[in-house]
Amino acid sequence: MAVFPWHSRNRNYKAEFASCRLEAVPLEFGDYHPLKPITVTESKTKKVNRKGSTSSTSSSSSSSVVDPLSSVLDGTDPLSMFAATADPAALAAAMDSSRRKRDRDDNSVVGSDFEPWTNKRGEILARYTTTEKLSINLFMGSEKGKAGTATLAMSEKVRTRLEELDDFEEGSQKELLNLTQQDYVNRIEELNQSLKDAWASDQKVKALKIVIQCSKLLSDTSVIQFYPSKFVLITDILDTFGKLVYERIFSMCVDSRSVLPDHFSPENANDTAKETCLNWFFKIASIRELIPRLGISECLPRLTCMIRGIGDPLVSVYARAYLCRVGMEVAPHLKETLNKNFFDFLLTFKQIHGDTVQNQLVVQGVELPSYLPLYPPAMDWIFQCISYHAPEALLTEMMERCKKLGNNALLLNSVMSAFRAEFIATRSMDFIGMIKECDESGFPKHLLFRSLGLNLALADPPESDRLQILNEAWKVITKLKNPQDYINCAEVWVEYTCKHFTKREVNTVLADVIKHMTPDRAFEDSYPQLQLIIKKVIAHFHDFSVLFSVEKFLPFLDMFQKESVRVEVCKCIMDAFIKHQQEPTKDPVILNALLHVCKTMHDSVNALTLEDEKRMLSYLINGFIKMVSFGRDFEQQLSFYVESRSMFCNLEPVLVQLIHSVNRLAMETRKVMKGNHSRKTAAFVRACVAYCFITIPSLAGIFTRLNLYLHSGQVALANQCLSQADAFFKAAISLVPEVPKMINIDGKMRPSESFLLEFLCNFFSTLLIVPDHPEHGVLFLVRELLNVIQDYTWEDNSDEKIRIYTCVLHLLSAMSQETYLYHIDKVDSNDSLYGGDSKFLAENNKLCETVMAQILEHLKTLAKDEALKRQSSLGLSFFNSILAHGDLRNNKLNQLSVNLWHLAQRHGCADTRTMVKTLEYIKKQSKQPDMTHLTELALRLPLQTRT
Repeated sequence: MAVFPWHSRNRNYKAEFASCRLEAVPLEFGDYHPLKPITVTESKTKKVNRKGSTSSTSSSSSSSVVDPLSSVLDGTDPLSMFAATADPAALAAAMDSSRRKRDRDDNSVVGSDFEPWTNKRGEILARYTTTEKLSINLFMGSEKGKAGTATLAMSEKVRTRLEELDDFEEGSQKELLNLTQQDYVNRIEELNQSLKDAWASDQKVKALKIVIQCSKLLSDTSVIQFYPSKFVLITDILDTFGKLVYERIFSMCVDSRSVLPDHFSPENANDTAKETCLNWFFKIASIRELIPRLGISECLPRLTCMIRGIGDPLVSVYARAYLCRVGMEVAPHLKETLNKNFFDFLLTFKQIHGDTVQNQLVVQGVELPSYLPLYPPAMDWIFQCISYHAPEALLTEMMERCKKLGNNALLLNSVMSAFRAEFIATRSMDFIGMIKECDESGFPKHLLFRSLGLNLALADPPESDRLQILNEAWKVITKLKNPQDYINCAEVWVEYTCKHFTKREVNTVLADVIKHMTPDRAFEDSYPQLQLIIKKVIAHFHDFSVLFSVEKFLPFLDMFQKESVRVEVCKCIMDAFIKHQQEPTKDPVILNALLHVCKTMHDSVNALTLEDEKRMLSYLINGFIKMVSFGRDFEQQLSFYVESRSMFCNLEPVLVQLIHSVNRLAMETRKVMKGNHSRKTAAFVRACVAYCFITIPSLAGIFTRLNLYLHSGQVALANQCLSQADAFFKAAISLVPEVPKMINIDGKMRPSESFLLEFLCNFFSTLLIVPDHPEHGVLFLVRELLNVIQDYTWEDNSDEKIRIYTCVLHLLSAMSQETYLYHIDKVDSNDSLYGGDSKFLAENNKLCETVMAQILEHLKTLAKDEALKRQSSLGLSFFNSILAHGDLRNNKLNQLSVNLWHLAQRHGCADTRTMVKTLEYIKKQSKQPDMTHLTELALRLPLQTRT
């Protein structure tokens, strides 16, 4: 193809804007309104059989909106059709059951406000551990008769199972000794899985053996500190066994002909289920550990009385806890049984101090203070069951019974742990009196104050008692010598202090904590509790000027010597600041404190820090920077940004935020000082520009640098800092050759060319209004950028370079206009500098011709079979560029456009729909007064059809 000269068409931007506006069309709202109900016509056709070939159609109109979901209410949905085919008797029974379920007493339902056992399970396993060796007695019956049991007659199968049970009674036992705690837990979990597997494979006797041997373990207290965890593990197996038995019998009651109601009776069960259930009871009635219980209302009281026969008080209280747990699941309305368990426990509680228990503790070398904490999980659960939806009269009775036992500390602690916080809070002074008088042998008073504090964190005591409550509690807490005992209790009462008192009292509490935890670096063993104290303080002090005026707050932070913990605390503080600070601040107390906090976070970053952690720290520091404002004291604001840059230089997102902040500061200065072009203002703006120019090179991300150079250059240009703007733009141009072929985007490597194209297009939009430097010639920035683009190594089979050249052509066309599309206030662009000078336009056209030659040369290289589709697409794109920006009255340019049109369609690769729309647009434009020459062009642009 020959070289074609370029001629830009003259643009009347105002007229083009006017022609692009939407045409106003009058609308009669009486006929239509988007909120007016839609009239829907529903047609129903009734078809008779084919022989009659008769049909009737009826139509009805309604002005109401038809709900597309309303059809589910007329019984025609799939579920309703399915229900219609069901047995009417079964359906009636199900409906009756549902009605009974709705009408039953609310007291028989345990709501979501009742904390389930599963929530306590993990806590018990984590708390009650041991380093002593454990043992398990495994009763191993013989394996005879297991093979081929599927082929035995029913009578022979029953005989075989009885023999296996006899063999079990005779017992060959194997004892696993010297197990660690983890080995023990693993073995119990294996037994639980073995139980499920044996049941699933119809080895019912093996399943029974597993349950029996596990139930026997509940009476073993040889390693007494581990008993609460052992109880949890063993009862898991018992729960599994009960569930398997129930599901097996229940499955026999359900068949295709009948459905059991939710609360069924024996009369509802079929004969097969009844017979299986009866056989089951007969078979295991002789096994003491698995005696079946019939009738909930009868067996729960009977079992409560039977537990009195368990001599070990620890085993007894956990047995009662399990019974209460099951009772709450199956019959929560039977409150009397729950109460009886509690009262029976009170009667036998004195056994703890009896000779039998004391001798056992001596043998195992366990002191009473270590023994008594084994009781709270069971006692707390019993109290929770009793107190659930209980009237206050019953709770008052419980308190009186505790008093009669001499205000035993263990019981009092369980009462405060289980009863409602509101009940405890309103009687705080009564409980403090009971705590003072209680017997704390084996259970110290500070634990009771801790339990009281936990309740007061959830509910408020009477206002008149609040100060006295704090004084009474802190008298006990501050006398504690053991740092762990002290911090466990103080951590709870800090929240009460923050909630009801001023910063003076909070400062006193923090000072006392520092006093107790600093000697011998005791704080190193109590970081979790110290972190909780910080969280509670900042949760109640949202005014950070008040928070940092608490004298001991920052010294308290100094106790966090471990870097990882210190950083976590700083993150909590900054998160609270970002969340609760509503207005920008310049308070020096806040700024100094938070700069220290942010510096701590920043200094924790090293080569091993994860990217997610860096992002989080940057987010928090940036949140602080955004909230700092010195108003119109711009110099102080810039000084803050300078200091921040030196402090946070290792976090790139923070540096980026600082550059954006400084650019905004420069623009704000221009806005506020409008009309006041003093040397001081100009010097300040240049200082802001210099800040950005110095900071950008320290960034690692190349596109981050490119975009910031462009943005900062735009800010400099807007502030009439022309030489500084040129410096930014030159820096951006010199950086383009360094753009790698692949860049990391969110952890994935992606080609960079599309990002480079996006940046350059934005750059071109800015270059339109950048005036030429008087010492560097016409369009020197454009020329430098074109040289860089030419020398850049582009990917093979890439068309991005040509797309960039097309954008350059658009830029040069806009630069040749008499008046540019947009300007910057008080900056003379080239349209003002050159005023349509012929030499300028000649240089502009030469650049256009050079760019066109590059585009056409590239189109020639695409004349290969595998590249024809790309050639078609680029040819049409270039055609559209000429149509939009070129003067098609020039014959050569006109002929070039025709050639490109044919090229786009030559090999059948063009989209016909696009070509048709393009031609329609040309015909429409030809009707404009200054576009009549397009009429002839349209006649020369045929549409080729594919054959």
